[in-house]
Amino acid sequence: MDLEKPWGGRFTAPTNSFVEAFTASVNFDQRLYEYDIKGSIAHATMLAHVGVLTDIECQKIVDGLNEIEQEIADGTFNWLESLEDVHMNIETRLTQKIGVIGKKLHTGRSRNDQIATDIRLYLRDEIDIISQQLIRLITALVELAKCEANTIMPGFTHLQSAQPITFGHHLLAWCEMLMRDKQRLQDCQKRVNTMPLGAAALAGTSYPIDRDYTAKLLGFDAIAQNSLDAVSDRDFAIEFTSIASIIMMHLSRFSEELVLWSSAQFNFIELSDAFCTGSSIMPQKKNPDIPELVRGKTGRVYGHLTCLLTLMKSQPLAYNKDNQEDKEPLFDTVDTLKGSLRVYADMIPSLEVKRDNMRNAAKLGFTTATDLADYLVRKGVAFRDSHEIVGTAVRYCIDNNCELDSLNLETLQTFSPHINDDVYEVLTLEGSVSARNHIGGTAPNQVISAANRLAKLI
Repeated sequence: MDLEKPWGGRFTAPTNSFVEAFTASVNFDQRLYEYDIKGSIAHATMLAHVGVLTDIECQKIVDGLNEIEQEIADGTFNWLESLEDVHMNIETRLTQKIGVIGKKLHTGRSRNDQIATDIRLYLRDEIDIISQQLIRLITALVELAKCEANTIMPGFTHLQSAQPITFGHHLLAWCEMLMRDKQRLQDCQKRVNTMPLGAAALAGTSYPIDRDYTAKLLGFDAIAQNSLDAVSDRDFAIEFTSIASIIMMHLSRFSEELVLWSSAQFNFIELSDAFCTGSSIMPQKKNPDIPELVRGKTGRVYGHLTCLLTLMKSQPLAYNKDNQEDKEPLFDTVDTLKGSLRVYADMIPSLEVKRDNMRNAAKLGFTTATDLADYLVRKGVAFRDSHEIVGTAVRYCIDNNCELDSLNLETLQTFSPHINDDVYEVLTLEGSVSARNHIGGTAPNQVISAANRLAKLI
């Protein structure tokens, strides 16, 4: 009989040593120890509340668990792979400390509902931390947007110069995406904060437990309504990882722009030395490692989402050992996302914006062509006709290596007699961005208004 294992009574031979190592999860699930102990204290308190444990037994268990938590925090706790997981390691140590009373802790529960509870408690806290990091990043972007509300840059479609915009407006686009990410996290939190404890192995328990009491002790908003579902599904972890993937996708797109903008070809920004590295062979290099690495880590999180989806896709009800594989991808997703958001929130305030370079780039590529077309429409020309007229003017500029605003009035009037000397007001970069003076537009005053609105929301 495998005497060290709480389930050893059924068995007549010890676990194969390789199988023991292969099936153990304690090397990674020990990070849940605080939540495991918190859940155990609540469970013991509830058992005393309903009379399954005496108050004295409950107090011994609670004191013992608090001492174990301190041992783990101090680094003196001896984690044993032979005890498989975080639960058995803590429970075995509790029995060593307080004797047979420690064996009563597991009354009315299973490791199945125990681990489901631990993960939800863990993820609940991590979502709060990630949300705060998102707020830090959004705040940094909002503040930078206010400073750059009048900074003109080219707006792009297909990575081709399209229309002039303000850099502040561009930054606020990222804020809007990240705000939706934050909302998604908050919505996910509602489903995470549901308590599985009391479902036991799969069918509930015959002991007179009070799940409402336990949920109140642990701060859960709701109780899982079906014991089979409570212990067997990890859709809450999949939902979180899906949201994490979306956030990383947004950071990856932002990273791509920072990499481009910091290149000699764009030269729109310069990243602080604190967030870059050099080359081992080329002394002139300053590499945008942080944006590049965040862009690369996006694939890591995508992989974890695929892993969790695949993990669950063929499992029959209820709990299966497959679910031991849910923790490592979830943990790494949390760590990767937190790290990426933290480094971005630290990096953004240190961006050096090269305003003159942005403005000069906005002059290229006929970015005010749409403004000229709109001008003609206001003069009574049908839009499709104005589109063709401006296209012809652009063709002329390409052939003569010049820009629209450099053409004299006489030349412009060869394309349309509707053009007068007031046209130069719309051909300037400032005139173009100021004309987009509506909610969601790039006009400087709209940028300030939008930034103030976001500042209030966060």
